[in-house]
Amino acid sequence: MMKKHGIAALALALACSTHAFAAARTLRLDDVPKIAGVGDVAIAHDGARIAFVVTRENMTSDTDDKTLELYDVATKRSRAVTYDRKALSSPAWSPDDSKIAFLALAGGKDPKQQIFVMDLRGGDPVPVTSSPTGVEQFAWRPDGGAIAYVAADRPANEALVKKHLDAFVVGDQAFDDRSAPTSNHIWLATRGTDGAWSSRRLTSGSWSIPSAQPPSSPGPPISWSPDGTRIVFTKMPNAYDADSDRAVVAVLDVATGAIHALTAHGRYEGFGEFSPDGKYVSYWYPRGGDQAAVNDIFVAPAAGGNGTDVTAPEIDTNVQRAIWMPNDDLLISGHEGTDAALWIKPLHARARRLDLHGVQPAQFFWLDASVSKTGAIAFAGSESGRPSELYYMANATAAPERLTSFNDATARLDLGAVEPIAWSFEGFREDGVVTLPPGYDAAKRYPLVLVIHGGPNSASITSFSALNQLFAAHGYVVFNPNYRGSDNLGAAYWHAIVGDAGAGPGRDVMAGISALEKRYPIDTKRIAVSGWSYGGYMTSWLIGHYHIWAAAVSGAAVNDLIDEYSLADNGTGWRYEFGGSPFVRGNAARYIAQSPISSAWNVTTPTLILSDVDDQRVPISQSYKFFHALHDRGTTVQFWAYPVAGHFPSDPVRSLDVERRWIDWIVDYLK
Repeated sequence: MMKKHGIAALALALACSTHAFAAARTLRLDDVPKIAGVGDVAIAHDGARIAFVVTRENMTSDTDDKTLELYDVATKRSRAVTYDRKALSSPAWSPDDSKIAFLALAGGKDPKQQIFVMDLRGGDPVPVTSSPTGVEQFAWRPDGGAIAYVAADRPANEALVKKHLDAFVVGDQAFDDRSAPTSNHIWLATRGTDGAWSSRRLTSGSWSIPSAQPPSSPGPPISWSPDGTRIVFTKMPNAYDADSDRAVVAVLDVATGAIHALTAHGRYEGFGEFSPDGKYVSYWYPRGGDQAAVNDIFVAPAAGGNGTDVTAPEIDTNVQRAIWMPNDDLLISGHEGTDAALWIKPLHARARRLDLHGVQPAQFFWLDASVSKTGAIAFAGSESGRPSELYYMANATAAPERLTSFNDATARLDLGAVEPIAWSFEGFREDGVVTLPPGYDAAKRYPLVLVIHGGPNSASITSFSALNQLFAAHGYVVFNPNYRGSDNLGAAYWHAIVGDAGAGPGRDVMAGISALEKRYPIDTKRIAVSGWSYGGYMTSWLIGHYHIWAAAVSGAAVNDLIDEYSLADNGTGWRYEFGGSPFVRGNAARYIAQSPISSAWNVTTPTLILSDVDDQRVPISQSYKFFHALHDRGTTVQFWAYPVAGHFPSDPVRSLDVERRWIDWIVDYLK
């Protein structure tokens, strides 16, 4: 099951290189490209080594340069094992820990993502697939002699397309798609006695395995049974990702090709994974079978059946991931308060939250972590004053140990203190994160900048944020409010946004500002509001309903909910929020009332609008509407469009340009 709309927040966790900076200097915009990203963590089965990917921004070539690193736990040393692999990702250890497989681009003029295998005993990485459409994900067979992988089918009308007979039937897809989607299926790459690899198809049909559609969790992984006879996977009825609400967890018999559903739910399922002993399958399913509810983890017998919800009600959050521990406990991740939390959940005992000592595991819709057969846990994470690094726990009771120092230079800068803040409002306990200016003095008054997270089902936590620190370096207090619909304050708070997309969350934000003003010396005449995606939606909503703002930045904002339903790649999911399609009698009024475009004529705040031209998650048409509404009213407005695909520019040059324009606009109006 692909959760919710997936209208996601801008990932602001950035980090830096090891070059030394002058002491006591604050963060500057030109420091941001020096931040190194740490991720794609995979610990060896024996727990002795950890593979991970380090990403460094190359502003000259406008690319992300990726390196595969190996960290030796005993010697506490890290070394790079491969360079210059474009789009390198997803390292995975062979069952005997002698090899690492990973994804990277391969081919000529139109390279596709393929599986490479590197023998750590010597030799260069070898491509083991040559899929014409590329490989989306893979998993080693438990005996190490084969790799199952997922790849898209070639278009059935491929020959006709070359003759311009390329018209296609439209389904639940983005309005700017240029073709119908093709199904994703499972293949098997097998290593022969001569060492050569060959592939054969395991599944076929009009149904499909879901793809990753960022910003979101990755595509639901495939998982082998320990005996290598079965694969559990997520099965959609067709190739349209917007129809993933009808996905189920299915089991493939590799020898016969037979497929059967694991449960009787018939929809809303995904992310099935065999337990280490093969007796159980864990999977995602919404609480109470309500697609608008938080995601819970169910555990079912591998032989079949619905199983049991093992997370509700004691883990009262939207679960981001579940990983089996070697003893059949589950490692559960999710936001709780202003933390990225982890729990150990035994199948027949109460859950225990792990003490992470202020470290925030990376879980941007998916926990970036790995567990060994020894019970050791490795993960990517950050701290409030340090960007991403590699962390390690020898077992579930150990304190996290930071293993790498890629971002020491940023950590040595004069950064603003990061603090949680909480308040009560309309029967809810609410919270947010505050970043104070370096050298904060409670006797002074400070301008306030709101940076609102997207999602809406996400949360602001006390992790490192480059954007927050850049604003703080200008002498501003920065506030990241968690409004109803955020996934960190329990199922009821998450669900309170259903049918109330803007008004209730807007009141939450305003209540947060009131709480903030009681605790910090805020200059109430210099307050700016900003955000990306649903944070952009909240910005557009707030400037149309409240008039306390000196400036606003609305990035990739959902401004018209009917357009979002009709034109976005997964917009039809809004029917779960508003009781059905906007085109069913009576429903349109609900969508219109909660659309910021309906109150755009009230906007007097100087507003910067930012968007990507080929954004399928929030089509740019919505930014055009908002721009014309403000322009026609005579409100100061500026609209910058980036001629790229995606929900946020993915290249270093443009992403930095977004931050520069965002900051400059607010600085100009808070003088």
